[in-house]
Amino acid sequence: MSDTVDPSTITAESLPELLQNDSAVKVAGIDVDGMLRGKLMAKKKFLSIAKEGFGFCSVVFGWDMHDQTYFRELAISNKENGYRDLIAVPDLASFRRIPWESNVPFFLVSFFDPDTKESLSACPRSILQRAVDKLKEKGYGAMAGAEYEFYQFRAPQTHDGPERNSSSTASFLRDNPVNSLPSLTEGMFGYSITRPVHNQDYYYGIFDACTKFNCGIEGWHTESGPGVFEAALEFGEITAMADKASLFKLVVKSLGSKHGITPCFMAKPREGLPGNSGHMHVSIVDSEGKNLFYRGEEDPNPPYPDIRYLSDLGRQFLAGLLDGLPDIMPILAPNVNSYKRLVENFWAPVTVSWGLEHRAASIRLISPPTASAKATRFEVRVPGADTNPHFVLAAILALGWRGIEKKMEIPIPPLGKGEDVGGASDKGVRLAKSLKEATQVFMRKESVAREVFGDEFVDHFGGTREHEIRLWDEAVTDWEVRRYIETV
Repeated sequence: MSDTVDPSTITAESLPELLQNDSAVKVAGIDVDGMLRGKLMAKKKFLSIAKEGFGFCSVVFGWDMHDQTYFRELAISNKENGYRDLIAVPDLASFRRIPWESNVPFFLVSFFDPDTKESLSACPRSILQRAVDKLKEKGYGAMAGAEYEFYQFRAPQTHDGPERNSSSTASFLRDNPVNSLPSLTEGMFGYSITRPVHNQDYYYGIFDACTKFNCGIEGWHTESGPGVFEAALEFGEITAMADKASLFKLVVKSLGSKHGITPCFMAKPREGLPGNSGHMHVSIVDSEGKNLFYRGEEDPNPPYPDIRYLSDLGRQFLAGLLDGLPDIMPILAPNVNSYKRLVENFWAPVTVSWGLEHRAASIRLISPPTASAKATRFEVRVPGADTNPHFVLAAILALGWRGIEKKMEIPIPPLGKGEDVGGASDKGVRLAKSLKEATQVFMRKESVAREVFGDEFVDHFGGTREHEIRLWDEAVTDWEVRRYIETV
């Protein structure tokens, strides 16, 4: 079997031929922070578990991004259940080869509860699939696109060893201030044609590797900021898009380490400079791929001129997004640092707001007359680059679908043209200003998040955010020491 085979046609029975020249297979699942957790398996072992799955330690849902178990143990993985195994089932349709690792075959896995055999409540791939399944019941599907901005720093040479990679950056930051970390390039050079030539092998290497790894880039350029790039990934079916967004970060981080570069997807790595966004584009289509957000013809008497080409289904989807947005903020801004990006006057939205082609709003409607009918969609501009794409797309889809099911009406007028968020014409409520505030709203009894995701997921993910909050509450920052060491 050729590797040009359509991955969707791969079966457990066809795997031996597909992998006939391989000795090992790499597999990985995705945790709540969006990190890939996996292993290399002997081909014989992989073939034996390809259909039924294998045991995968549940601790990946019981610890944080630095492998510290949560302060308050959560239901999925804890001492009481012995950090038992989950069942990890390979998704054969996710097959690709890793071009920078000698083309080793690679598969994503989804996690299942060993007792109920049902998809794990907190499994990112599964929670998105459950949201998509609700649309499938009506004969609908969803399309999505992702855009990521990220800073890049030169990994310093350290006394710990000769390697220059992300680990040497971490070692350097143990003993040096963050601001001493050198940027890949200096200055503000958005959309520069010449700046990528400075690191040509790395810049083109990422583009080419993404193509080979089936997470292709549609647009690739420098963004305004020292060492900042932005990638728009190729638009596609929403579950595949989420996978590709996760794998895009894997490509960038892997190639960065090979080039002595540390890519940084933090929402706000540098004080006084723009943050890193992770905008998501979403639309709904019928079984033939027709865009269902487009009205078909101009509404002669719309509630607002901005939606004159938006279908009733699209209007209800928008209403659902606006209604539920404050309740899902820990998904769109999952880290303490996320809220440093979401401040006024930094090209980031801070209120529940929307508008046709309005880049200051939380939700930008893209439709005729400025876009083609088939491109009608919503761009949700709140998420940063530090988000889990599966959770973000699941939340957008779940809120929008709730709006459709309840036939909601748009609760606020569009943001005025030329008006920034928080201005006189912005009627939307202010979004949470901290992870602590956002998590309290997310976890409250009457939260919309509980309605669309269920208590099990909200309690687990909310508990992981409470862990982040406690770590932050206990931290002593350089700013505090510099400000108070002598004066108090």
